[in-house]
Amino acid sequence: MPIYEYECLQCGKNHEIMQKFSDEPLSTCPECGGRIKKLISNTSFVLKGSGWYVTDYASPERKKAIDSEKGTSSEAKTETKKEAVTTK
Repeated sequence: MPIYEYECLQCGKNHEIMQKFSDEPLSTCPECGGRIKKLISNTSFVLKGSGWYVTDYASPERKKAIDSEKGTSSEAKTETKKEAVTTK
């Protein structure tokens, strides 16, 4: 469940409230009963791993750098395919 941040307009306190996506936003402060507003804050959501952006949408230069880090080359792969086709 995500955590939403609210600020009370009356007492000025910030509250972090765990809510479902389907829950209605809160409208009253849990401490003083004043009106609160939902804040937009940075998320702590982090994707880790090989990275889909890098492998699927990277620029040609970035893909070349990634291939060289792995020890393979997209050019070498193309040459191998060409050789296989020309030897038949």
